[in-house]
Amino acid sequence: MIRSILIKSRPIPSDPPRRRGATSLETSPSRFQLFKAILAAVPWSQVVIGAAIVLLAALVPWGTGQVLSAMDRQVMAIDITGDLVGESRVALERSAGQWVGRSFFATDLSDVKEKLEQRPWVETAAVKRVWPDRLAIEVREKKPLAYWSDGRLVSRAGEVFAPPNPEVAGKLPMLSGPDERVMEVIRMAQTMSDTLAEYELGFAGLSLEQRGAWTLTLSNGIEVVLGRDQVNERFDRFVTVYQERLVSRASEVKRVDARYSNGVAVKWKLDEAVSGKNS
Repeated sequence: MIRSILIKSRPIPSDPPRRRGATSLETSPSRFQLFKAILAAVPWSQVVIGAAIVLLAALVPWGTGQVLSAMDRQVMAIDITGDLVGESRVALERSAGQWVGRSFFATDLSDVKEKLEQRPWVETAAVKRVWPDRLAIEVREKKPLAYWSDGRLVSRAGEVFAPPNPEVAGKLPMLSGPDERVMEVIRMAQTMSDTLAEYELGFAGLSLEQRGAWTLTLSNGIEVVLGRDQVNERFDRFVTVYQERLVSRASEVKRVDARYSNGVAVKWKLDEAVSGKNS
């Protein structure tokens, strides 16, 4: 006998039919909630500090400009200081006088410096403002080492310059040569001058010709021809011969030619005088 088992249960509803081509989406947060989340993520304390810094940076130049404008006035005087030999203090003040009457703060100090350093004697010019209405200028002159070709001067730094009054440099040696070889002439002159001083001989000048030949002049007027080659060896030979043979008759010597390998040739003043009489 087959028993029938009846199972009672609630009917399970079937899934609702889907539209063809439709997809199911999860519900997205509202725009308000998204904006709220963004605001919560912003570090507002840092933003406020940054904005304050930017504002302060913008206000400082403006405020400084306002203060300087209120304090600004015209340049009323210019003070020149420095040990001056070639330059005239009056001439410098007259040259710098073009800045009198200009704005104290707006005056370009580098422009003042550049204009003054164009003057032949001026090596450097240090310019500063002195409150409330003055400019202070400290001038340092070039220190002349020797006279150079064509009435110019050469400074200790090796700069050849042409002031209108070179004679104020006083008694200095006479150097000459191509301008582009001025430092070579200075070095040679210093070496020879130091050596001559050891033998109590005075240095008066040194000449370098365009073709490279050297001629030395002593303070007693004797000229020493050294030529182009082996200049140092020839100079040493001259010093030796002078000390051994010529020192007692130095007043009679006109010129010494040291371009010989085993000695020197001497031109005497007496020979020149006799030659002049015979002519």
